[in-house]
Amino acid sequence: MGDFGALISGLPGAAAQGLIWGIMAIGVYITYKVLDVADLTVDGSICTGGATCIMLLMAGFSMPVALLGAFIAGCLAGLCTGIIHTFMGIPAILAGILTQLALYSVNLKIMGKANQPINASNYDLLVSLRNVKNVPIGQNTILITFVIVAILIGFLYWFFGTEFGSSIRASGANQAMCRAQGINVDFNTVFGLTVSNGIVAFSGALLAQYQGFADVNMGRGAIVIGLAAVVIGEAVFGKFSQNFAYKLSCVAIGSIIYYFVLQVVIWRGLDPQLLKMLSAIIVALFLAVPYWKGKYFKPHHKHANKPAVNTEEKGVNENATA
Repeated sequence: MGDFGALISGLPGAAAQGLIWGIMAIGVYITYKVLDVADLTVDGSICTGGATCIMLLMAGFSMPVALLGAFIAGCLAGLCTGIIHTFMGIPAILAGILTQLALYSVNLKIMGKANQPINASNYDLLVSLRNVKNVPIGQNTILITFVIVAILIGFLYWFFGTEFGSSIRASGANQAMCRAQGINVDFNTVFGLTVSNGIVAFSGALLAQYQGFADVNMGRGAIVIGLAAVVIGEAVFGKFSQNFAYKLSCVAIGSIIYYFVLQVVIWRGLDPQLLKMLSAIIVALFLAVPYWKGKYFKPHHKHANKPAVNTEEKGVNENATA
C-alpha cells in the first residue's frame, strides 16, 4: 500500500482522465438512455477517433482538423451500425458487434500498425498527461477538458430541446406512438447512433493525446466504463433533478467518481490485472441497487394490512340501529 500523499498526487490525473472518459460516457448515454439502444460500437469507434486524430496530426494537419476528422470517422462508424440495424433488420446489439469487429481492421489500416505513439514535445497537443499539474492555467488538461464537457452538455441540451431533438427522445421512449404520429423512427435511430459514436470518437481523440499514443486495443471494455459512468451518476445524483443538462452533467461526474474509485483501489494495492473485473463488478452492483431497493427495502406501512372500512355499510348499520 502506498502512502496517502501518493493517492492525493494521483487524483488530478484521475480527474482529467475521468473528464475525457466522461465525454465518451455522454455518447453512451445518448444510445443507452435516450434511444434505448444497446450499442457496442463504442469499443471500436473510440479507437477509430484516437487513430484518426493521431495520424492527421502526424501528417501535419492542425488540431481542429484532426479533432473534426476524428468526429467524422466516429460518425461514419455509428452510421454503419445504424444502417445494419435498421436497413438490414439486425438487432442493435449484434449490429454494434459487427461494426466493432470491422473497425478493428479499419483501425489497423488507419495507423499502419497496432500502436502509434505521439510525442507531446514534438506536437502541439490539446491535452496531455504532462499538463495535469504545475502548468499555466491555459494549458491545464483538467480545465481544458472541463470546458469541452461544459460546451458539449450545453449544445446537447439545446439540440435535444429542439423539435427534431425531441422527436429523437420520443423515439427512444415510445416507438409505437412516434410511428403513429408520423415520426421516422428508423432515421432518428440512425442519426442518434451517428452522433453518439461521433462524440465517442472525439473522446478517443482526446484520450490518445492525453496518454501519448493510439492503440488498436485502447477501446476494449470502453462500453463498461461508459455504463459505469452513466449508472454511478444516476445512482448518486439522478434523483435530485430530471433536467436533461443535469443528467448529462451527472454522467460526467459519474465518470470522475469511477476513476477516483480506481485510483483508491490501485493505491490500496489491487493487482492492476484485475481492474477490468473490478469495473464489471462496479457496474453490476450499481445496476442491481434499484432492483434490490424495490425488492428488499420496500416501505412497510403500519396500516398496510388493515381492512378498509366500507363507509356506506357503516352508515346503513348506524341508521338501522337508531
